[in-house]
Amino acid sequence: MTEPALVYDDVAEAAEAPVEAGHDFIPLSDPDITLAEIGAVDAVLRSPRLSNGPLSEAFEEAFAAYVGRAYAVAVPSGTIGLLLALKAYGIGAGDEVIASAYAFRETAHAIGLAGARPVFADIDYWSGNLAPAKVEERITRATRAILAGNTNGHPAPWSELRAIADRHGILLLEDSTEAIGSRYKGSLVGSFGDVAVFDFAQPSLLTCGEGGMVVTDDIDLAVTLRRHRSHRLSERSSVVVGSAAPYQAGISDLAAALGLAQLRRIDEIIERRRLVEQLYATHVQSFEGIKPPYIAPDVTEVNWFLYLVHLGTRFTRLSRNAIAEDLRVEQVEAVAYSQPLHLQRHYFDFGYRRGDLLVTEKIADRAIALPFHTHLTDGQIEFIVETMKDASINVGAGAAIY
Repeated sequence: MTEPALVYDDVAEAAEAPVEAGHDFIPLSDPDITLAEIGAVDAVLRSPRLSNGPLSEAFEEAFAAYVGRAYAVAVPSGTIGLLLALKAYGIGAGDEVIASAYAFRETAHAIGLAGARPVFADIDYWSGNLAPAKVEERITRATRAILAGNTNGHPAPWSELRAIADRHGILLLEDSTEAIGSRYKGSLVGSFGDVAVFDFAQPSLLTCGEGGMVVTDDIDLAVTLRRHRSHRLSERSSVVVGSAAPYQAGISDLAAALGLAQLRRIDEIIERRRLVEQLYATHVQSFEGIKPPYIAPDVTEVNWFLYLVHLGTRFTRLSRNAIAEDLRVEQVEAVAYSQPLHLQRHYFDFGYRRGDLLVTEKIADRAIALPFHTHLTDGQIEFIVETMKDASINVGAGAAIY
């Protein structure tokens, strides 16, 4: 939680506050927590039940209504949510799930945890999302599903992916762990897959510490998800063995209370983040050779997960890492957005090597994530961008081109 001295009641005040020499550490993410969230958690702490209480179900109902789905099932994380969805669909050993390697590892790990094989397809150069043509090339008789994400908040090409899934008779799973509030053709993300998974850990704009949600319109799937997730409180004294051994993977009422309070403020949080995005855009304009933010024609609204800067082709992966290190020396947390999954040791056993996904590798080698949260000031953002520009000169890349 943010220290009280760093919480701004007025976004304009935050935008005008200057950065001073010897500034404090600037974190990559910093949850937007107000007295509303603190009060909600305090009320639960004063209640007789911290888990298996009424707030988890209330959070599910509120989130389903927000996304526009019939059912929502609260889980401890997006990884567990996807694992439960794969289990509910009977996907396991011998099955393949097509996914993007340009993503955080935790969600895709669920494919392997379910016993299935992840099959990575390449991405679109501009949006960073799965390229539909590349997805279709990977489909085999063993393919059971496509797992497509809304990368860094930018919605995937859902109409094309749905057409492919329907044409081949396979499932379309939606990873919305990075994209709460974004819209494709006017509809919120989370409404396109047969099932969609969200995650509420940092740096999500809606955070409840740790937690996630699985949403669907299929009542049978929702029932199966809950059966795999956990026993109900009323079933604890039962000696009857259920039809499935649950993972006991619910969330506490503490997390649900925090999530509910954040959900009620989600429009406010989004607007505050947009101001920060605008401040970044103003300062980044002076940085030559940066790939401009891209929004696809069918995308109505993007709420970025992190503020990504895509460096030009004169930069290398090593120079990108050197820039991130220079920022960290100046007390600015900056990281590579994604180490491609197919190049991580866990997936070498599946036969993946560098050169398999050329677009993924090109983009991932030059993407750097900068601090992005509602507590950033205009002065801090100016300092971050200027430090990054100086670092790019230090590594000898100078202005880069695409």
